[in-house]
Amino acid sequence: MTLGSDIGGTNTCIGSVDPEGQVIARTSFSTSDYSDSELYADRLAEATKEVMRKTEEAQTDHISWQGLGIGAPNGNFRTGAIEEPANLNFKGHTPLVALLKKRLDLPRIELTNDANAAAIGEKIYGGAKDYQDFIMVTLGTGLGSGVFVNNQLVYGHDGFAGELGHISVIPDGRYCGFGRRGSLENYCSATGIRRTFFEMIAQRGGRTSLDSMRISEITAKHIADAAYDGDQIAIATMDFTGRLLGEALASIALVTSPAAFFLFGGPVNAGEVLLEPLRNTFEEHLIPPFKNKIKIIASTIEMGDAAILGASALILAD
Repeated sequence: MTLGSDIGGTNTCIGSVDPEGQVIARTSFSTSDYSDSELYADRLAEATKEVMRKTEEAQTDHISWQGLGIGAPNGNFRTGAIEEPANLNFKGHTPLVALLKKRLDLPRIELTNDANAAAIGEKIYGGAKDYQDFIMVTLGTGLGSGVFVNNQLVYGHDGFAGELGHISVIPDGRYCGFGRRGSLENYCSATGIRRTFFEMIAQRGGRTSLDSMRISEITAKHIADAAYDGDQIAIATMDFTGRLLGEALASIALVTSPAAFFLFGGPVNAGEVLLEPLRNTFEEHLIPPFKNKIKIIASTIEMGDAAILGASALILAD
């Protein structure tokens, strides 16, 4: 049995996972309540022990715990630390693995960034089981990625390889939190889709089917649903997003020559309104040796379990 924890800017979730990839027990708490890393480690250890107790109470057989895997923003597999996170209250360098080893009696504790955890989860539990070379792209509040080459996750010399969300796709485009401009994340994440929608309204004028909603309430899902229903500005938003992401992935494919890109996250649930322009543009921008060889595949992992499964899969990875 393995344990997985996903650390988000708002909440931390922890769960136990059986060998078939079923989440047996889970709990969560507010990440944003903690600005002190030692106190946060205390709370995470406490929550982990709670999940272990719940799991053991629900099982008749003896449980052998293999370890705890953690996915976190700016989590570094090589150092076991969260390094300079933008959206956590505890800043700087947090040696989370070392802190937890003092608090938990587990044979193994591993940490990586959340997108890498998602890639490992897709490899162990999802549609990438038979792929040695693939790239996982997670579309959520931000845009993350994990790169597999020759059946190994690529970490790079410092543990931060694969930050595709921060490549620049539009010169002099939108600013990101690091002061860079035009990054892929700023356009193709759920946050970027919202910004594009409002920009489209400003540029085109006219009414949309979402006009009755408050601006703060409108999500990328609302925009995707409106596109399905024929809203022209929503359709233009999803088309722009798909084409931009498709062109970027075509360039990225030249670096590692993956057999597939796996896409995960809320915007991917928009389906063909996003995926059709993405796939078409992707093929258009590939050079001849790469054409018609690389698949674009929506992740098969359930949204509700994905974060825990991905983190727990760290313990099963080679």
